[in-house]
Parts: sequence; C-alpha cells; structure tokens
Amino acid sequence: MRYGAERTAIVTGAAVGIGKAIAARFADEGVRLVIADLDAELVEKTAAGLARGGRPAPVARTGDLSERANADALVAACQEAYGRVDILVNNAGGGVVRPTLTHTEETLRATVDRNLWTTIYCSLAALPVMKAQGYGRIVNMGAESVRNGLYWHAVYNAAKGGVHGLTTGLAREFIGDGITVNTVAPSAIRTEAYDAFNRPEELAMIKKMVDLIPAGRAGTVDEVASMVAYLASDEAGYVTGQVVSVNGGSSML
Repeated sequence: MRYGAERTAIVTGAAVGIGKAIAARFADEGVRLVIADLDAELVEKTAAGLARGGRPAPVARTGDLSERANADALVAACQEAYGRVDILVNNAGGGVVRPTLTHTEETLRATVDRNLWTTIYCSLAALPVMKAQGYGRIVNMGAESVRNGLYWHAVYNAAKGGVHGLTTGLAREFIGDGITVNTVAPSAIRTEAYDAFNRPEELAMIKKMVDLIPAGRAGTVDEVASMVAYLASDEAGYVTGQVVSVNGGSSML
C-alpha cells in the first residue's frame, strides 16, 4: 500500500486478534502507531513484539474507550507522540453473543458500549485533529451479521448496525475536509476468541456461521487486516461511506 511519509495510526482493541493483525500490518508499512486495549499486560506485550527490525515500539495505552475522557486521552497521546493523527481504526468491540431473551441489563449495555460508544467517542476525538490537518482515514469494524441476521446476534447487530450508520453519516459530512470514513464487516474470523468456543451450543453457533459462507471456512485475521490497510492508505482517497464485507461470499451483491 502507499502511505504518506511518517503517517500515524491509532488502532483500538489491538492486543490480540484482528486488531493485533492490523497493527502488525501498519508496522510493516512503516506507519507510526498508538495501540490501545483494556488489558495493560497484553497491549504492552503486543507493542514490544511490534518493535522488530529496528522499529520503535508503538505507544501503548489502556482505558475503557466507551468513556469519552479515555477516548480523548488516546487521541491526545498520539498527538503528543507524533504531532498528527492520520488514521483511526475503531476495532475495539466484542460483545455478549447469546440467545436474545437471556440478555441482562449488564450484557445489553456492555455489548452496545464496547461496539458503538467506543467508535463514536474515538471518532469524535480524532475528527477535529484530522479536519485541521486536511487529511484523515477512519476505518470502523462492523459485522457481516448485520446483513445476514446471524443466530444469537440481535443485540450485537444493533450495536454494529449503529456503527454502519455512523460510517455513512460521517463520510458525507467530512469528505470535504479530506477525511474518508469506511467500515470493514467481517464474517466468521479465526481469532483467539473464536478458537476458545468449546461448549456444544457455541460449536453449534459456529457451524451455523460457517454454513452461511460459500468459501466453507472462517476467514483469517490477516485477510481482514489487508482490507483495513487499503482503506487506510493514501490510495483509497475516493472510497468513503462504504461497508466492505470480508466474508467468503456469505452475502453478495
């Protein structure tokens, strides 16, 4: 991919899984990084692992990004370290995927907070900086399940559907400022969390997910990271307001 000189990126939810793969891809492209996650030990370990080949380690941050002050502090940390915020990847998320009527008030709020409010608050923090620069790339993490109505995903889909709607609204509002906003919507992806499913009902859910995919398999974190890397690059300046599926064909136009 083509990136401008000394581009900077914030990647949230970057300690493991898709976020870690995205951070690694940016590091390989020479992008200067701030990575964030809730787990201080894991995010520091990931940052140290990305300091390979003589590259400096990314700045590592922790904090609950569904609280606006933490999102503001994350963006401020990138400005302090590098003087710019060129790319924001709103990957922080995850939720309690379970039969809808078994949700509690706590699990409902956790699912919406982790997926929608983190994306809103981080975007609101980054957009004024990007607007002042006249350049920015925001890539949100959505979900293919919004399109296919996947089993047990109703509340998760409500949160991710909000992310999809936020994407189109921000894209139209800020394209004149040189800022693009897009969403990547993965289907089933082989992450640590995916591989940890082992209860019969969880395995049944995974089977339902994979049965919807013509490719016949879950995707890889690197396949998702490749799409994010393109949308975050200088080359994608004419792509905005899109929800791009990385889905093995589970929904098609």
